[in-house]
Amino acid sequence: MSQDLLLALLNSAPKVDGVRQDYLADDERMAAWLAEHAEPGLPAGDLRAARAALWAVVRGASTPEELRPLLDGVVSRPVATVDGLEWALDGDSVAVRAILAWDELRRTAPGRLKPCANTDCQRFLLDRSKANNARWCSMAACGNREKARRHYQRVRGGRT
Repeated sequence: MSQDLLLALLNSAPKVDGVRQDYLADDERMAAWLAEHAEPGLPAGDLRAARAALWAVVRGASTPEELRPLLDGVVSRPVATVDGLEWALDGDSVAVRAILAWDELRRTAPGRLKPCANTDCQRFLLDRSKANNARWCSMAACGNREKARRHYQRVRGGRT
């Protein structure tokens, strides 16, 4: 599913115990990431640049125009088959599919893809809640930490 690929790419450099991990840092780690998340045989494209551009766009630090160079040479064309028309991408890659997944979410589920509210986390989430009010990538981890931090500040703030 394209949304899963997009989230996996956006979350491919999380902070774990305060230390940033990068699953695309070198060719060996990127190959392992691709084996787990991408369609076999599909080229990676400029995955690191796509991740950086999507991070900036989703966080609101940049406009979607930053994605334009990553889409140079990509063309969608119809292919007639026995079952009807299918659309083929010339220039297809994992990076392109992640960008297309972002665009589909932007159009069909605006505001649902967002960064985790825990500023120490750096992960993203796809809010599937009815009210569109999810804030954390994981309630068990980030949500619990943030609630505990606020509670501690309230209790400590009450002492003078």
